[in-house]
Amino acid sequence: MFCWLSRLNRGLATPTGRIPRLIWGRFSRSLVLSSQRRTPEFSSFVARTNTCGELRSSHLGQEVTLCGWIQYRRQNIFLVLRDFHGLVQVVIPQDESAASVKKILCEAPVESVVKVSGTVISRPPGQENPKMPTGEIEIKVKTAELLNSCKKLPFEIKDFVKKTEALRLQYRYLDLRSFQMQHNLRLRSQMVMKMREYLCNLHGFVDVETPTLFKRTPGGAKEFVIPSREPGKFYSLPQSPQQFKQLLMVGGIDRYFQVARCYRDEGSRPDRQPEFTQIDIEMSFVDQTGIQRLTEGLLQYSWPDDKGPLGVPFPSMTFAEALASYGTDKPDTRFGMKIVDISDVFRNTEVGFLRDALSKPQGAVKAIRVPGGAKYLKRKDIEPIRKFAADHFNQEVLPVFLKANRHWNSPVANFIMEEQGLGLTRLMEIQEEDVVLLTAGEHRRACSLLGKLRLECADLLEARGVVLRDPAVFSFLWVVDFPLFLPKEENPGELESAHHPFTAPHPSDVHLLYTEPEKARSQHYDLVLNGSEVGGGSIRIHEARLQHHVLEAVLKEDVKLLSHLLQALDYGAPPHGGIALGLDRLICLVTGAPSIRDVIAFPKSFRGHDLMSDAPDFIPPEELKPYHIQVSWPTDSAAEKKSLNHPHCPES
Repeated sequence: MFCWLSRLNRGLATPTGRIPRLIWGRFSRSLVLSSQRRTPEFSSFVARTNTCGELRSSHLGQEVTLCGWIQYRRQNIFLVLRDFHGLVQVVIPQDESAASVKKILCEAPVESVVKVSGTVISRPPGQENPKMPTGEIEIKVKTAELLNSCKKLPFEIKDFVKKTEALRLQYRYLDLRSFQMQHNLRLRSQMVMKMREYLCNLHGFVDVETPTLFKRTPGGAKEFVIPSREPGKFYSLPQSPQQFKQLLMVGGIDRYFQVARCYRDEGSRPDRQPEFTQIDIEMSFVDQTGIQRLTEGLLQYSWPDDKGPLGVPFPSMTFAEALASYGTDKPDTRFGMKIVDISDVFRNTEVGFLRDALSKPQGAVKAIRVPGGAKYLKRKDIEPIRKFAADHFNQEVLPVFLKANRHWNSPVANFIMEEQGLGLTRLMEIQEEDVVLLTAGEHRRACSLLGKLRLECADLLEARGVVLRDPAVFSFLWVVDFPLFLPKEENPGELESAHHPFTAPHPSDVHLLYTEPEKARSQHYDLVLNGSEVGGGSIRIHEARLQHHVLEAVLKEDVKLLSHLLQALDYGAPPHGGIALGLDRLICLVTGAPSIRDVIAFPKSFRGHDLMSDAPDFIPPEELKPYHIQVSWPTDSAAEKKSLNHPHCPES
């Protein structure tokens, strides 16, 4: 036993350059075979010989069998057959000897499934369709078989036909037939496959499945609970495999990844799903730079060829820099309009609200410059901006123009330009047609407000034809040095984890955990793409003593809930860290889809419902008895009656 174990250990410990010849030979051959299988065989094992979209002039004269859906029919002379690969024109035979074939193809409703066999021929001169990849050829049919007829559809299977999202979700199996949904899901599959190849084949990661039924985790998002047959005991669906991947590091699986299903009961949020997928990664003996380089290589390797190459390494900025320049921890760096601190220009101002702001701790005067704003923004645009600032931030926003006659009866703005106009113009590099939006207040609050107004102004300018955020540009950014803890919204005197309670403090700030934890920075890093967070991770706490202190002394959490993890950390846990990439959001941005629901095969609605199957659904009381739970119905009889009637309400 010890003999083979020692040989195994020696083999695993051998650096790549000295892998035994036999193992390396097999590995290199597998890579060669992998590269040789670049072109998939789409018609293996099935009734067709070819796909509809692959036929070209090079196939002329070939006998083919095709299977697909009838896209449309023209004058009972031609029909267009569709499958996932594309469209092809089929000539319906008109002679008497083929009457049975003509009857099948002319009477089958649109979207019926048929199998046709025939010969690839050239289209008559002048009838070629350069807009179709198969536009030079057509199929002269010899035999046809109706595989399944289609009844009247609730909507046409065409991308240009507008459908409500509720209707698309109700008939999702029909919506999936559209070219856009086919493209999105197939691109998603290809990228995931490349990620597996990069992680497992090239870098030795191990794909490990972790449990879906787990226990409640302190902190973080709300979790779905699952009843058990033991009275009063419930499982929870994990928000992420966070604890399991750390335990895998303790177990010596030092390079783990998983295409992980995750669950969060976050209610109605526009671009969130109660169940979602992430590329979950964890490594031992790694630092922040190592995780970042791995992630960049992973994305570069799996990136679609038609999107252009990714430049690495990705740029990086601290959380403090992101907040100060963009007003958010997920900045869209495809365009400018950065926030500028103009406090020094107004140190001696006579304007009351500016003077009051500067007299307070952390008080500042901030501004953004909207290029060409005087040309594109109107008074009706500015008023909602000022109202938003007053309602949500309790702050004043002033629009300032270079030309005094544009101040729209604002004596304060006129006074500002007379008093500090030259310094403001120089610092902000204001041009004649620009608009400056100016506010004053506590640093973080003022930056957050201007960060939202920056995006709002970008929306307004783009609605009037100004190109600011090119959808073909993919601007990745690392945001680092987040605070380790934040004040709780409901109780600012208490702290909560900015990321999660397992995040390690910045090495320079460990001592602050015992004196001023609110000032400690973390080893947490986010990956941002075009203003959306597509990944987040951290180096973890790997010492039980420190983890216990964070949970009990700083976060005031019940450490018994995590006793298994604390115990594991005490048994020789290696230093480790990881990252999770949000697959749904990443694919959404890559494809340019308007919502993450457009890159998920069977998503939930805005309210978390499955409109196709009408889930969640009622369960009879007798089926609840084994779980020792009962439903507390609303006291309002009308609400109860409505619930019992199982309403199917349209959603979006």
